[in-house]
Amino acid sequence: MTTTTPAPPTTRMAALVSEIRMVVDRGLAPDLTAYLVGERLAPHLGAPDLLTPAQSEGSPDRYRQHILHAESDGSFSVVALVWLPGQETCIHDHVSWCVAGVHQGEESERRYRLAPGAGTARLVATEDVVNGQGEVCGFAPPGDIHKVRNSCSAKAISLHVYGADVSRLGTSIRRSYTLPVD
Repeated sequence: MTTTTPAPPTTRMAALVSEIRMVVDRGLAPDLTAYLVGERLAPHLGAPDLLTPAQSEGSPDRYRQHILHAESDGSFSVVALVWLPGQETCIHDHVSWCVAGVHQGEESERRYRLAPGAGTARLVATEDVVNGQGEVCGFAPPGDIHKVRNSCSAKAISLHVYGADVSRLGTSIRRSYTLPVD
């Protein structure tokens, strides 16, 4: 993943950050926070004035992470992920709750569960989901193991809101999985 640091926000992004801050400051349970943040994110997806052209740039090598905002107290961050066709993540889970919404294009996600084995644990695929522009999903650990991929023939952009400071951590990924997959 290629990462860029925060740039001055667009007016719409500043409004979205303010809406997210109001939810996060309530101190609710992670799953409820993710749900409410998703409700705030959805109306902004697809708006032409949400991201700058630079924040919409991809990388030919791997998906690109643009950090759009990191709250000063570390309580949340907003990231744009730009995916060129075929780019994908490893199988992973997250350090915190997360909300993802598709701003442009389409993303495919395969979700997994960890299954104990007779000698070694393994991953079991539980669901395949395709999210198009405007669709939002959210989750909170544990049980957030997945792999995300741009399976369409055009660039895809998704906005992710994490309950952690990605600018300090560098990534939202807690652990990558290389276990056998059933």
